[in-house]
Amino acid sequence: MTRVAAIDCGTNSIRLLVADGRIGEDGRPHLSDLTRQMRIVRLGQGVDARGYLDPAAIERTVEATVEYQRMIEALRATSTRFVATSATRDASNSADFVRQIKAVIGVEPEVVVGTEEASLSFNGAVSGLGESVTAPMLVVDIGGGSTELVAGSTRVEQAISIDMGAVRVTEKFFSTWIPLVECRFRTRSARSRGSMSSSMVRKSLWTWRACAPSWALRAR
Repeated sequence: MTRVAAIDCGTNSIRLLVADGRIGEDGRPHLSDLTRQMRIVRLGQGVDARGYLDPAAIERTVEATVEYQRMIEALRATSTRFVATSATRDASNSADFVRQIKAVIGVEPEVVVGTEEASLSFNGAVSGLGESVTAPMLVVDIGGGSTELVAGSTRVEQAISIDMGAVRVTEKFFSTWIPLVECRFRTRSARSRGSMSSSMVRKSLWTWRACAPSWALRAR
């Protein structure tokens, strides 16, 4: 049995899995999880518009990786794999990010292309189904910067990666909604604290609803 660690660095979040792995009698890998972690670091913030990773976003991601590395060392994992996806492969300064991550974990991070990301998503999704499942299936992995669609049964037969993810689409088409959502949240918070009358709250929320359609049209 081998204790392994995997770090999945996406556009919005970075995830850690440390597990004991073995090859079963069926010849397939089996994992016994020791810890699963996720941190929202927003590495891909602004990458679609600017084409590079923001220094603050890199710093957040490196800090999370330092935390993960401490967990990996505490659990005595003997092998680590770090995979970076959409935001990193789209960024012009990805080499600088890779260098900083390597300094933390001691291994070279892998910046995978979209089709490889799709294959990894498929293998991860079907790995626990067993050999009894042989029907064709479609795996859809919606990320922050891209969406992968993979068709296959026991292996990948077709895979595609599309530059359309939750963060990318939000920043491109819906970023103007963010101030409105924040305004609505603050209005409700003020009402709960008793600092606004019911009449003021109703007028404020109706103003939000009236403005929202025009903001949405402007964002298209």
